[in-house]
Amino acid sequence: MDHADGKEIHIQHTYGYSPGACCFYLPDAQVILTGDTLMSRVLSSVTGRSFSDFSTIVGSIRAKLLTLPPAITVHTSHGGDITLGAEVQHPV
Repeated sequence: MDHADGKEIHIQHTYGYSPGACCFYLPDAQVILTGDTLMSRVLSSVTGRSFSDFSTIVGSIRAKLLTLPPAITVHTSHGGDITLGAEVQHPV
């Protein structure tokens, strides 16, 4: 856990999409910044670069992200915001 401006930030290492991929969870704001790790309906359409690994990224998403509260807002790098609860509705 780290802090920025006195706010708690949890760094979630989400392997699979790219080496060193991380997401940043701000529990006080109920927000997670996922970049390319999690986008709308990603669990049914994971794609990536030549070094991406489908089973690893899905495992990371399930273990590190989908265990968080479902109402959390996800800010992704592509498309609109989603919630974790909405994403759980589209499993692999």
